[in-house]
Amino acid sequence: MTDVVDSDELLRRMHRARTCALEETRTWRDRSAELRPTDPEASREAAVRAVAYEAVLRVLDEVLTPGRHPR
Repeated sequence: MTDVVDSDELLRRMHRARTCALEETRTWRDRSAELRPTDPEASREAAVRAVAYEAVLRVLDEVLTPGRHPR
């Protein structure tokens, strides 16, 4: 973990992380909706995971495009 990366590579990695977080948010949100009628507890857990990924998205959005996102 001592690899040195330039700023362009760091930016590419952050964009990939943002894309991954967005996909995970959608996946967990969909899973929560799917489970709601049959397993409310699992649905709540999936919803919590979706919220966690949404928080990651907000942080990455602010890092990648400062000041453009509402609080």
